[in-house]
Amino acid sequence: MSVDDRPTISAPDDDPWLWLEEIEGTQALDFVERQNSLTLAAFGGAAFARDRDLLAAIYDRPDNIPYVSRRGNDLHNLWKDASNPRGLWRRTTLAEFRKADPAWETMLDIDRLAASEGEDWLLGGIATMPGSSRAILSLSRGGSDAVTLREFDLATKSFVADGFTLPEAKGSVDWLDADTLLLSSAHGEGMATSSGYARTVRLWRRGQPVDQAQVIIETAADHMTIYGSADDTGAAPRVWIVDQIDFFNHAIRLRDAAGTTTKLDLPTGIWMQAHGDWFAMKLRKDWTVAGRTHVTDTVLGISLSAFLAGSRDFVVLFEPAPRRALQGLFWAAGKLVMSILDELKPRFEICTPSATSWSRETLRGLPGIGVVDVWPLDRHASESNGDLLANVQDPLRPPSLLLIERSIASPIVLKQAPKTFTADGLVVTQHEAISVDGERIPYVQTGPAGETGDAPVYMSAYGGFGLAVKPYYNASLGKLWLERGGTTVQANLRGGGEFGTRWHDAGRLAGKKLSHDDFAAVAADLVRRGVTQPKRIAAQGGSNGGILITNMLVRYPERFGALFCTIPLIDMRRYTKLLAGASWIAEYGDPDKPEEWEWLKTYSAYHNVKAGQAYPPILIATTRRDDRVHPGHARKMAAKLQAMGFEAWFYEPAAGGHGYGKDNKERAGFEVLGFRFLKERIGWKDEG
Repeated sequence: MSVDDRPTISAPDDDPWLWLEEIEGTQALDFVERQNSLTLAAFGGAAFARDRDLLAAIYDRPDNIPYVSRRGNDLHNLWKDASNPRGLWRRTTLAEFRKADPAWETMLDIDRLAASEGEDWLLGGIATMPGSSRAILSLSRGGSDAVTLREFDLATKSFVADGFTLPEAKGSVDWLDADTLLLSSAHGEGMATSSGYARTVRLWRRGQPVDQAQVIIETAADHMTIYGSADDTGAAPRVWIVDQIDFFNHAIRLRDAAGTTTKLDLPTGIWMQAHGDWFAMKLRKDWTVAGRTHVTDTVLGISLSAFLAGSRDFVVLFEPAPRRALQGLFWAAGKLVMSILDELKPRFEICTPSATSWSRETLRGLPGIGVVDVWPLDRHASESNGDLLANVQDPLRPPSLLLIERSIASPIVLKQAPKTFTADGLVVTQHEAISVDGERIPYVQTGPAGETGDAPVYMSAYGGFGLAVKPYYNASLGKLWLERGGTTVQANLRGGGEFGTRWHDAGRLAGKKLSHDDFAAVAADLVRRGVTQPKRIAAQGGSNGGILITNMLVRYPERFGALFCTIPLIDMRRYTKLLAGASWIAEYGDPDKPEEWEWLKTYSAYHNVKAGQAYPPILIATTRRDDRVHPGHARKMAAKLQAMGFEAWFYEPAAGGHGYGKDNKERAGFEVLGFRFLKERIGWKDEG
């Protein structure tokens, strides 16, 4: 009997599973409920409940670090625990925060709000204005990207009667003044791009119906989005408008207080940050200006007023090297802070402009290994005195939150996260695998010292959108994998940003297949080094990593024992037609263009499933409220694999957005279900 393997490479649009794209469709939800029951029956027993509760208790610990940002004189935090699963928005002062057990003032109880209004609310964001007690809250249903906007009074700690409100839509908002919002929202007829994001920037005045708000700029429907942000660091208020052409390219405009808009004569593929009369930018491509060519990933700085007057006398602030790349840049009190990875080691440099030159210094007192993240304490640049926060950690050392006062003082520890697993006997080592084309692929291995040849290995990676993967302290993997004798491996694939644009571009578009080859090469290297054997390797990837994991299934099945694929992108034929998919064309390509479908079809695992193959078992999990990556990707892949007789499991909770759950218990349950599946299928009976 022949097996129905549709859709296929030869007939990519003959898809019998399209009905699973109806998110709330009756037949689709019947499929989901049936699958959830089967999966939970198989892997959701007493061991699952025990580990879920164990992990949730770690996430709910009262001594976890409460991460903060400063608005005015107050430090704000969103705190979740077992008593407040949706969260408490609260505030305190820096002096109080320095104490071991600071006192907090509750601004809004999200659980109480959700219960009183009968809505699945989560707090998605807070937009405030310096010197004002008003805020716009972004309320998300179940963790979705689309949010409802409502005005809130910080003084009375209540919503403003007859204040600004906007129904659910994707987008952002900023305050222009006390009675005017800068609205970048997909709400309204014709206000969304093909990616589902804002197509206009509007001035929305208090008391005005939103459909009467003045449109100050509109972008093309096929651009990704457009948005505006208010900037009061200059001599006069101004607005930056970013027309995001695609994920990596945008046109930048400056709107002055009089409403005059000027398009800046800059390359489209830049990272740019402005403060006062200065701006700095990182190039994505080589750029020749004023008779000088600056190479990709160089950071340049210049006076904004001089640039607008015609000067192109840029100063070079950072120069890249093959394995030295900028990871980010921001301003704090007139100082430009640059985050750098140099051979995967963290470095931070500060450049301060003046009328005659830019001074340079290194941010001192931070470790040169492990993971170090630095960001401004203040939410609004105009309020910053230069205070910075830093987070320091590695796979075996929990995070420390440090304060660097005025960007120059020696870091002091504000908070120390608890150790959530026993690390005795564990070591962290760095290695490199050789991929199919000879490129060196770094990976970090954490686990018991020595090679047994049979270690239960948990592999993960991402390899997309220029995002660098760093070896963070991971409470769930530490408690439920490492502490019980397992080994974890995190790979730095091409497509990421670890080594800059060249590394990203090598794993983008047609090169995405190379990113997958990199992951398979790491799996093979673990076997070559005597760490383990293929049947003992469990691999997980999410979102863009869903393409990765499903390609391991169909291209390298012999190298893995089990696969866990989460909130995934999979169907590369239809991805641009599903939710935010069109916004990722710059990363993958356009399947409606025949020449680009030629490479996309090579890594559309949904079309490459073949009958009679020895595929490892796979669990594919998503969430129904994910309005970024359509749950249809996961549903259809699971259905097709099952119909063709392969071992494929599926799980889809109702909430969670583009994540693993709306609260700590849901998140823990999602993760533990994956762990239980992986452990059972690689034959690891841990003693937890």
